[in-house]
Amino acid sequence: MIYHVRHQTIVRYASPVRLARFNLRLRPAPWTGQWTSDYALTVDPLPSAIESRPGAWPVNVARLVIENPIRQLTIESRFRAGVDNGPQIAPQSDDPTIATVAQAALLDRDMGPSAPAHYLYASPRAPLLAPIGEWVGNMLAPDRPIVAAALDLTRRIQAEFAYEPGATDASTPVADAFAARHGVCQDFAHVMVVALRLAGLPAAYVSGYLRTLPPPGRPRLIGADAMHAWVMLWCGPTRGWIGFDPTNGVITHDGHLFVAMGRDYADVAPMDGLFVGGAGQSLRVMVDVAPEEETALS
Repeated sequence: MIYHVRHQTIVRYASPVRLARFNLRLRPAPWTGQWTSDYALTVDPLPSAIESRPGAWPVNVARLVIENPIRQLTIESRFRAGVDNGPQIAPQSDDPTIATVAQAALLDRDMGPSAPAHYLYASPRAPLLAPIGEWVGNMLAPDRPIVAAALDLTRRIQAEFAYEPGATDASTPVADAFAARHGVCQDFAHVMVVALRLAGLPAAYVSGYLRTLPPPGRPRLIGADAMHAWVMLWCGPTRGWIGFDPTNGVITHDGHLFVAMGRDYADVAPMDGLFVGGAGQSLRVMVDVAPEEETALS
């Protein structure tokens, strides 16, 4: 499946801010089963400096400097992406057990950006909380096949947590979202990452896009899509990294577009930064994820 993606962010400040520094993580990092082309980033007003480079994880970072005072900042990212993950991934009878994968992760000597060692331990936004381990119970028992167990956990989060936009925000601790049993994709991904790491497994947080379909008989609304979050689990040297989407209770498929992977949300946030000034601000984000055939007809 080939998609055209457009992501526009408009930030408005209550009074002028200056000496702004921003990190953007909008350009997809290379990942197996996906390619990207025709990437374009536009920023208004033009930055006085811009630098793009890979991050410490599978992340592409663009660093912007805007020295002059601004009241509004508009950022637009566009690209074309192809996703082909092959046959839909499913549990197999010969999948390794959780104990086998946990041991393999400890022995793995790779230290590249996607090495399992980076994703075994607590991180700033994903502390290893005992209540989450107690809630999981024997679902992640050491003798269970890893893919089947992870899929069970994915479905359990989808069933037991209520999806409520606005109930949480990017700063909500995973402990709060877990206790309330509600939130959005970011919260559910953090809960699952913590649960898997408590079992000794390498689990990463993924930022990307998910193709959404309008209700039957309704047109697709321009700008109505959004970024999405899910989990990557390292399932051993043979199976490798497999994506699990706890918001929807599924293993990821060709509708999931990978952008960045890190230890938690802080590593892959689409935009962060700082500026001089105490102004309040408002944020508007518009995202379109359109199959290429729809783009050709429009």
